[in-house]
Amino acid sequence: MEPVQVERFYLGCLAHASYLVASEGVAAVIDPQRDVEIYLAAAAGKGWRIEHIIETHVHADFVSGHRELADRTGAQIYLGAGSGAQFPHVDVKDGDQIQFGQCRLRFLQTPGHTIESICILMNDLGAPDRPGVLFTGDTVFVGDVGRPDLSANHSPEQLAAIMYRSIHEKVLTLPDDTQIYPAHGAGSLCGRQMSAESSSTIGKQRESNYALRARSSEEFVHLLTDNLPAAPEYFSQEVDLNRRGAAHVSELPELAALAAEDVLRRQSEGAVVVDTRPSQQFAAAHVPGSVHIALTGQYASWAARILGLNTELIIVGEDPEHVRESRLRLARVGLETVSGYLDEGIAGWAKSRRQLDSIPQITAQDLAELRAGEPERITVLDVREPGEVAAGAIEHSVAIPLGELKSRMGEIDREKLLIVHCKGGYRSSIATSLLRREGFRDVANLIGGYDAWKAAGLPGTAPVAGAA
Repeated sequence: MEPVQVERFYLGCLAHASYLVASEGVAAVIDPQRDVEIYLAAAAGKGWRIEHIIETHVHADFVSGHRELADRTGAQIYLGAGSGAQFPHVDVKDGDQIQFGQCRLRFLQTPGHTIESICILMNDLGAPDRPGVLFTGDTVFVGDVGRPDLSANHSPEQLAAIMYRSIHEKVLTLPDDTQIYPAHGAGSLCGRQMSAESSSTIGKQRESNYALRARSSEEFVHLLTDNLPAAPEYFSQEVDLNRRGAAHVSELPELAALAAEDVLRRQSEGAVVVDTRPSQQFAAAHVPGSVHIALTGQYASWAARILGLNTELIIVGEDPEHVRESRLRLARVGLETVSGYLDEGIAGWAKSRRQLDSIPQITAQDLAELRAGEPERITVLDVREPGEVAAGAIEHSVAIPLGELKSRMGEIDREKLLIVHCKGGYRSSIATSLLRREGFRDVANLIGGYDAWKAAGLPGTAPVAGAA
């Protein structure tokens, strides 16, 4: 008898994990991403039928493919009671279960991240000695727990207190060898201290997860809500879209190839040009006024945070395949307002003999020499997160997290040369493009970011004790 199979799918650009669970030819998909071909192909390759689709909650940081997957397989969708979902589904509550082959999936209501949050306990009935597997969604991560500020009807403090009860009355009552498989990993906006590890056990998390070590509900609430960064504005729109059920990816309209004059016209009407090429290519030459978000990093998440879901976008990419991948990643977060792409990329713009813009790049040693010679002429802008800054920073720098930059540009002196950095260069390239777009002319990007500064042995502040 074959054991129950669990296959994990991970989208690095969204730090999102989904799962395919199968036994005796039948499968369930847990927390599917928007483009569902990966599950269909995996199931077809193994001879499995997808009959169940389970959402651990209504997601806020990505668009789920539950509607398309159900339409294409006939599978039933399951959600925790109280989700408000507007598509056909089964509301589940504590103790409800489904079984196929030797796989039993039992639902645990674990509100806190959201009111309808559930965890799913999997047992292999054909191997009673095999430890259980708990699919924790956004309730418990490896190293963290879900953020408690995504409800319009409950305060973060109320949700955190509810989550404490869910974890201690449901999750932590399971055996220590129970494996946990969360819906997100390091880099997700749904938590602050997530590990890069893909799985753990309840016993290990009981010992090492800072939130699970809280000695009381009051301490847990403070840990989760003190200095909690604001949730991105697009999260609420994402929830609404997931409650309705997103359109099939194949239903999205074809992108138009736009000549330079068409791009200029649409820019004048409010469209934003998004340049997805590597940072060095963008720095050397780009369409004036364009926003740089390289496809190599957390592209879709930053696009949604910075641009919102309703802005008309025009993509600049390296080639047609690059453009198609850019568009798909945007669709995964519900950003569907892409009207076209610059025909022939930046070469097409150059052929039109229109002006190109550029962003100077500066090395760590160059910055050190400038600060030594003319410190009063320079502002160093650090766009990393507060925890990163607390662990070490360039002396006398100004810290504004990238996610807050658009609303805080008034704090920056426009008369000084602005040197921007992050950890390695990805976020600072985004920041320099936003600053240039808003009229800052004397802007440069620190090559290699704070990592390069440290590697060169240049002076910075000492790490703050206990910093993240």
